[in-house]
Amino acid sequence: MSAAGDLGFVHRFTPGTRAEVPPLLLLHGTGGNEDDLLPFGAVLAPGAPLLSPRGKVLENGMPRFFRRLAEGVFDLDDLRLRAAELADFVEAARRSYQLERPWAVGFSNGANIAAAVLLLRPATLGGALLLRPMVPLVPDPLPDLRGIPVEIVAGRTDPFVAPAQSEALADLLRKSGAKVHVDWLPGGHGLTRADLEIGTRWFGLSSLSRLS
Repeated sequence: MSAAGDLGFVHRFTPGTRAEVPPLLLLHGTGGNEDDLLPFGAVLAPGAPLLSPRGKVLENGMPRFFRRLAEGVFDLDDLRLRAAELADFVEAARRSYQLERPWAVGFSNGANIAAAVLLLRPATLGGALLLRPMVPLVPDPLPDLRGIPVEIVAGRTDPFVAPAQSEALADLLRKSGAKVHVDWLPGGHGLTRADLEIGTRWFGLSSLSRLS
């Protein structure tokens, strides 16, 4: 495992051991860092290369991937800027580490920036597992996401993301052509073992189908 910041983001990179498994782009939630989702990614897709950047925006000292004006109210100009910045980082990392197009695994703020990258820079990601996401923005025109698999895992009692928000994101991605599946958990915003079980099953099926 290596830690570096010379590609524009402080990040961790773990080389893969299985050529048939796509890389994972691991995107932490508010207050997390580049180490948070490494264990999750290692279990989700054993042998996959893991690329895990740290968000560059600080909110009360806590790293995030873009600014917000209030809970659930995003700074859309900053969001567009940061989504482009993250997409550029992915392209640079692919060249540096010789990677194919990664699949995003994002939690909360990380899920929202992953969704924004899908909507604004659709060629960046091969798929996405979005844990507790909401609609980051609605681009005009919509991107072409045909063939991109997306799994959304949402909580029925999430105090930060209303179920309607996750459903709206699923609808938006479907209108853009993505192959979207939504799973609902009875709990709230925190990650659980069920997230890993759902994600592992989805990733295994979706990543294998890309080779057929």
